[in-house]
Amino acid sequence: MGTPRFAVPSLEALLEAGEDVAAVVTQPDKPRGRGRVVTPLPVKELALAWKLPVFQPQRLKDPELLRSLAAYAPELMVVVAYGRILTQELLNLPSVGALNVHASLLPRYRGAAPINWALINGDQETGVTIQWMRRELDRGPIFLQERGPINEEDNAGTLYHRLAERGALLLVQALERLRRGEEIKQPQPEAGITYAPPISPEMQRLHWEQPAREVCGWIRGLDPRPGAYGLWGGRRLKLFGARVKKSQGLLGPPGTVLRLTSQGLEVACGQGSITVGELQLAGHKRLAAGEFLRGQPLVQQVLE
Repeated sequence: MGTPRFAVPSLEALLEAGEDVAAVVTQPDKPRGRGRVVTPLPVKELALAWKLPVFQPQRLKDPELLRSLAAYAPELMVVVAYGRILTQELLNLPSVGALNVHASLLPRYRGAAPINWALINGDQETGVTIQWMRRELDRGPIFLQERGPINEEDNAGTLYHRLAERGALLLVQALERLRRGEEIKQPQPEAGITYAPPISPEMQRLHWEQPAREVCGWIRGLDPRPGAYGLWGGRRLKLFGARVKKSQGLLGPPGTVLRLTSQGLEVACGQGSITVGELQLAGHKRLAAGEFLRGQPLVQQVLE
């Protein structure tokens, strides 16, 4: 069970390892792109390429869905970023249980957007957890867990790709250990529980009065999608490729575009400043900072 590109490496890894994948459940197709054309989601595309049965239920409580899946007599259910909370009836179907690939070191960042929040909060480490699913969101016992660094150049896109690949490898390891009788069910600790709610439209607007490190975290955590923005002349200006500039104190009113440097465009924050490597004005394409400035007089302007 999975929907976005994050789930594709896990399905690929299962298939390439020779696992007997009986069927794939993914969310209904949605309009995508500027033309809003209804196209198959990434997991569905892979499933069809392997000629696997695909289910796309509108409702998880659909009795026909439960009957169809039960007919496979599944031993295991694997869930990777499916996007909906599963019913207890679904979780009861597999005889061994349901495993979930989650992109955080549980119990840190339970919820929908763990990769985004790890970057927003300036974490230096994250990882992947294989957990046994329970009805309660991301509270199941831990089977396997792998730690890894968050690099200075990482953003939500690079971390998304890396954790998807690492999660797929860890999932295959989990199945190998299951076959050896190593069914680990380590309860999650009560200490260190945090949550990662979905990124709302209101969260995308930057607050320049915050310290540079916090502003940088928001830009990195929303890069490349949905993108953090400031307002310039009433228009949305998205910023990408943020780094904290090694400067202290108040360099100008928060939001002031100070200068173009070799690292990018420098913008003053409540404390210190950041540089951004690329910008995108509403209705225009994303451009490198130097190229953007050739068409827009942004230096010494103030972003809101």
